[in-house]
Amino acid sequence: MLSKNTICLWFDGTAVEAAQFYAETFPDSAVGTIHCSPGDYPDGKQGDVLTVEFIVMGIPCLGLNGGPAFKHSEAFSFQVATDDQAETDRLWHAIVGNGGQESECGWCKDKWGLSWQITPRALIAAIADPDRAAAKRAFEAMMQMGKIDIAAIEAARRG
Repeated sequence: MLSKNTICLWFDGTAVEAAQFYAETFPDSAVGTIHCSPGDYPDGKQGDVLTVEFIVMGIPCLGLNGGPAFKHSEAFSFQVATDDQAETDRLWHAIVGNGGQESECGWCKDKWGLSWQITPRALIAAIADPDRAAAKRAFEAMMQMGKIDIAAIEAARRG
C-alpha cells in the first residue's frame, strides 16, 4: 500500500465482499491486494483473508476481517457529493437495495453497517444560501427527507 494515510474498516469476515461492492458501485473505486493471514488469529485461521486493500472514490482503505468484536457506527461515514437526482438515486438505491437501510437527511447504511451520506451538491448550496430564510426553508425540507429530493429542496429554497 503506497498511501501514508489509509482508512481501516473492520469487518466480520466480509471485507472482500464489501470492497467488491464499493468498487462496483462508486466511480474511482477498485479492489487491490488481498492478504491472507500467515497464522491463526482470534477470529480466523492461517490462510483466511485477513485484509483487503481497496479504494473508494479515490480514498485508500483497508478492510480488516477482525471478527464481530467491533461494529461500525454513525460516528464515521462516507459523504458522497452527487451532481444530480439520477446519481443521488442510483447510489442511494445501490446501498439500501443491497441489504442496507434508509435513515434521515440523506443518510443510509450499507449491509455491513457503514454509514453513507448521499448529499447532492444542490443541498449543500441551498443550506449555505446567503439568504438565511431560503437556507432555513431548504434545511427544514431536508429534515423531513430520507433520500434527498433535489427538486423539493430547490422549491423550498425558492419559497
